[in-house]
Order: sequence, then structure tokens, then C-alpha cells
Amino acid sequence: MPPVVPPFLIGLIVAPLAKRLLKPLVGGVVKASVGIAMEVKKAAQEAGENIHDLAAEVAADVVAAQIAAGEAEGQSVDGQPATGHGAKGEPRTPKIRATAVSTGGKTN
Repeated sequence: MPPVVPPFLIGLIVAPLAKRLLKPLVGGVVKASVGIAMEVKKAAQEAGENIHDLAAEVAADVVAAQIAAGEAEGQSVDGQPATGHGAKGEPRTPKIRATAVSTGGKTN
């Protein structure tokens, strides 16, 4: 009959070995998951910037098309005759809004 070894003695022997083996493994897993999370965050931010850029381009195209359609019909976008002069005989300036697109501090 083999000698009976109490489980706590097995734990006392195995725990330091497990600590030496598992600590680097767990550290590597945590480091990899943090790196992946940062890459995903960066990719999501870049995708958001691309969507904002695309939306600004589309808005500019729509405004340009509205101005062109209004001038082709003899009316400006705001419904006034497209004479090139305002109500007081001053030259009319186009009412195009410039949208600021945030690049998140990055320069291209």
C-alpha cells in the first residue's frame, strides 16, 4: 500500500512551481489583450474619422449641387433671384458653411 500524502502537502509543493510557470503566462496574456484592445480602439477611431470626412465631403457636394441647381433655375438656394446682388445692391456672398473635421491632433 502506497503511503498516504495529505493534499495540503501536495499544495505546498505544487503552488510555488505553479506560480513560477503561470505568472509569466498570465502576464503575457494580459499584455497581449491590452495591446489588442489598444489596436481596436485606434482602428475604431480611424474609422470614425473616415466616416466624418466622408460625411463632410457628401455635405459639400450636396450644397454645391443645390447652389448649381438654384442658379440654373434662376433662383439662389435661399429663394432670392440669382442676380448676384443682395437686397441693397451689394454683391451676394454664398451661404456655404465650412465644417471643421477633427483629426484627433494628427496631421496627414
